[in-house]
Amino acid sequence: MSNFVAENSLPTWTVLHAHLHQSLKKRLLLQRGSRVLVAVSGGQDSLCLAKLLLDLQPKWGWELAIAHCDHRWRPDSAANAVFVQNLAHQWQIEYFEQMAEVVLSSEAAAREWRYHSLIQIAQQQDYDTIVTGHTASDRAETLLYNLMRGSGADGLQALTWTRSLTANLQLVRPLLSVTRAQTAQFCQEMGLTIWEDSTNQSLEFARNRIRLELIPYLQAHFNPQVEQALNQTAELLQAEVEYLEAETSHLLEQSEWAAEKQSFRFNRRILQAAPIALQRRAVRQLLHQSLPEAPNFEQIEKLVGLISAANRSQTDPFPGGAIAQVEGDWIWLRGANSTD
Repeated sequence: MSNFVAENSLPTWTVLHAHLHQSLKKRLLLQRGSRVLVAVSGGQDSLCLAKLLLDLQPKWGWELAIAHCDHRWRPDSAANAVFVQNLAHQWQIEYFEQMAEVVLSSEAAAREWRYHSLIQIAQQQDYDTIVTGHTASDRAETLLYNLMRGSGADGLQALTWTRSLTANLQLVRPLLSVTRAQTAQFCQEMGLTIWEDSTNQSLEFARNRIRLELIPYLQAHFNPQVEQALNQTAELLQAEVEYLEAETSHLLEQSEWAAEKQSFRFNRRILQAAPIALQRRAVRQLLHQSLPEAPNFEQIEKLVGLISAANRSQTDPFPGGAIAQVEGDWIWLRGANSTD
């Protein structure tokens, strides 16, 4: 892979610069003067994001740094890291790098390690925001991926503009309204050489099959603008999920739910009057706090069934051994890993 190629003489303020500038102001994504850690792989999306933020920095007063995570999946991963380091040096941006101690075996494990590493760097170096180059194309692919796994609305809108990582650290995805085709065009206009990741072409990974096979098939046979349509769906779902989560929190307050050592309880009569969508969300929130792993659909339905069940009805054990039982107006889950 060739080294970084400097910008050519084309104008540095493009339509994408203006789009991002307005998007940041409209959505309040990045505060002026924030300390921003940019996750850069060397691919077109993260390279596009880093260059855009660098160009907008004088207007916003950010303190920028680049972070690179080496999964050690490829023989050229070390050279990839050097490529990103050289880029940061040329742009005079501070650079941080994290290398995996062991080669990670799956996409999910790699993603978890990557976010853990970025959080660690941000906390150690006192950055308040991590930004990633996820695009509208990634958002469409994530919706399809989660849809095929049987996800509900929360999973379908999972790639959100912002997310709290810790009490003092935010994850921001500023390019969710920009397609992968647009980031490629921007890199070409700016004269930026991208690092071609060979694993992006491997059909071994489910997300690659969605990007390389499913999306083009849908574009050719169903809707040429399928990415845009899926992004609109995700945007609508995000607003609806935020509303439903707020309503669920209010419902749980009314239900007088309380956690005790190894158990929790709630008033099922309050939940009986609520729509099934809120019942499921309330139960999921409670189980999420109490079980050793995130509850699945069957486990949620099992507890929802007790809301209208006969007195003394109970479930079979949940993961970890907890059992839910009806006691008059109350449902108890005993043996749960609840916090006091």
